[in-house]
Amino acid sequence: MSEELLTVPEVMGWLKVGRTTVYDLIRTHRLPSLTIGRSRRIPADGLRNYLAARLQYEEAA
Repeated sequence: MSEELLTVPEVMGWLKVGRTTVYDLIRTHRLPSLTIGRSRRIPADGLRNYLAARLQYEEAA
């Protein structure tokens, strides 16, 4: 298994948004995540899928 896991600050950097926005995306299940100990991790594929879906939505609008 070679799935890359990103931290919340890494996702913040990728999306250029704040911590609250990332946690809102996680809370509303638009961005998948898992908890390891007390740390939240986001699969890189989950972030890519979220971005692809958003791009499709924006192009359709």
